Amino acid sequence: MKSWKRSFRVDGGRRISMGFWADKKTLVTGGAGFLGSFVVEKLINERKVNPKSIRIPRSKETDLRKWENCVKAVEDMDVVIHLAAKVGGIGFNRKYPATLFYDNAVMGIQLMEAARQEGVQKFVAVGTVCAYPKYTPVPFKEEDFWDGYPEETNAPYGIAKKILLVQAQAYREQYGFNAIYLLPVNLYGPRDNFDPERSHVIPALIKKMVDARLDGKNEVAVWGTGKASREFLYVEDAAEGILLATERYNKPGPANLGAGKEITIRELVDLIAKLTGYNGEIVWDASRPDGQPRRCLDTSKANEEFGFKVTIGFEEGLRRTIEWYKEKHPKNRADNSARVSSYTH
Repeated sequence: MKSWKRSFRVDGGRRISMGFWADKKTLVTGGAGFLGSFVVEKLINERKVNPKSIRIPRSKETDLRKWENCVKAVEDMDVVIHLAAKVGGIGFNRKYPATLFYDNAVMGIQLMEAARQEGVQKFVAVGTVCAYPKYTPVPFKEEDFWDGYPEETNAPYGIAKKILLVQAQAYREQYGFNAIYLLPVNLYGPRDNFDPERSHVIPALIKKMVDARLDGKNEVAVWGTGKASREFLYVEDAAEGILLATERYNKPGPANLGAGKEITIRELVDLIAKLTGYNGEIVWDASRPDGQPRRCLDTSKANEEFGFKVTIGFEEGLRRTIEWYKEKHPKNRADNSARVSSYTH
């Protein structure tokens, strides 16, 4: 384990850097979103960052596809954590590939250039596991990142995010700009997007099974064969990993953020059915795509370089997510929710 030359305090067994954030102004794009809200909360509650020193641009008022908005967003900032993204599951990716490519590429490229021109001290680009090649050996290692084309349904989004690594490395080489690149696996947890058109597999399945049980439905349809595997990282763990990397990681190579364990979609469906109390029939629609065959990350680099470790077990994380959905969405069930397709992005 590496040693870090900063002051720390211990919180729940974790060593938290105190000196890094002192007197720094931080921009968190996507800071009001699913992952970003947890990053911001950790900055305020655990790093004791003054909320007034955190800037959170809202997409309705600050369209980061426009250059002038990127310039305004980074003005007088010391650290940029770029989380803002347009995302969705397989269905959304197939319907809007051009939008996903353009919006994500333009936002990231312009924001990093604006940050460089502003003299930002550190830029944290958060990519996606979808950028890995379709047939990457499991577990995915960072050195395999360029060994093939991404899975086709994810490629426009994945490549839009992937080019930010090229930009970060080029800017580091030419300008000495301290930009790092992180690769989180599929995230889940409270505050996730449960919209049937845009949700990923876990919120989609939770919504359908909870709603089906409450509505007396006895059938839930799921896309694919169930043979594909996925790895999932609880959102609070992901937020902690991003902040640890911001504090401690300063190298040009990408770093994976994950739990290091995979589960098949069929096993996932059975587990969510058990945890939600759904006892009805599962109908598999094999005419629909499975997406990437397998997905599981090697997380040894993140552990060695900046001390990242998972703290929330998968079943516990699922229980928390299910309870949050039950509490926050009891009246927002669509009548046909039990037949809405699940996405395995």
